[in-house]
Amino acid sequence: MARVHANGIEIEYESFGRTGDPAALLIMGFSAQLTMWPKAFCEQLAMKGFRVIRFDNRDIGKSTHLSNLGAPNMQEAMMKSAMGQKVDAPYTLDDMAADAVGLLDALGIAQAHIVGASMGGMIAQIVAGKYPARTRSLVSIMSTTGNPDVPRGTPEAYAAITTPPASLSREDRIAQGIKLWRVIGSPGYPATDAELKATVEEAMDRAPYDPAGIARQMAAIMASPPRNDILKNVRCPAMVLHGADDPLVPVEGGKDTAASISGAKLVIVPGMAHDFSNALVPIYLQYVGGFLTHVEREAKAA
Repeated sequence: MARVHANGIEIEYESFGRTGDPAALLIMGFSAQLTMWPKAFCEQLAMKGFRVIRFDNRDIGKSTHLSNLGAPNMQEAMMKSAMGQKVDAPYTLDDMAADAVGLLDALGIAQAHIVGASMGGMIAQIVAGKYPARTRSLVSIMSTTGNPDVPRGTPEAYAAITTPPASLSREDRIAQGIKLWRVIGSPGYPATDAELKATVEEAMDRAPYDPAGIARQMAAIMASPPRNDILKNVRCPAMVLHGADDPLVPVEGGKDTAASISGAKLVIVPGMAHDFSNALVPIYLQYVGGFLTHVEREAKAA
């Protein structure tokens, strides 16, 4: 892995494939490190002819943690968000989109396929809408537009992502992480117990636990306005991939995203929810890999 200075922060990233191949920038979701993109997915996507880049967002993993910004009052933020009031946050998803574009700048990449999952999908939508010259295609996975009329996730799913571990002990953090992925994981493509434990332990051992940084990311989501209008400006090829059984970001969020982008392809996968289990790698390769390959083939034929 490597690190670059971009948009005023340090960004940790990892690259797969050949430097000269078309770039695919993978943007991960809320509180998740770059390692949440399965290595097998990254390697096999690179084998299809892409330079695959995954990175840690600000305030997570080994990228800059903006501790100087303090911890937002999440109880107040959630109350304001529920009432439709403006939420104050140290930064917004627009700033995180600028991080992604800054990473491309630092790597000398003029244009990339922008692939985002969950919060990363929100960031990818902003990149495609506000930086069209940098966006070869858009793939929004298990994400939504921020439209307040779209159904929210289940109380159990929200509790799973917002409830801290019982203590900071290794055992309690592992238990909390496994419980989270069991709640939001895919019923049709379940992870094994050993896989979940390994996933949680890898993230835990890679970087320190930073609840204030996680809170800043959540505040950024709540403080960011709906993206329906900027998505109307997207003219690049776009695909929206969503699980039919997603309890955290219901499938209506994916449908609203696709409906907001002219010509977007919508793919709904039965049995898929809100995770990246090993069993889902072939699904992601089939749809994401297939879509990016199609875009490149069409570009060469034009």
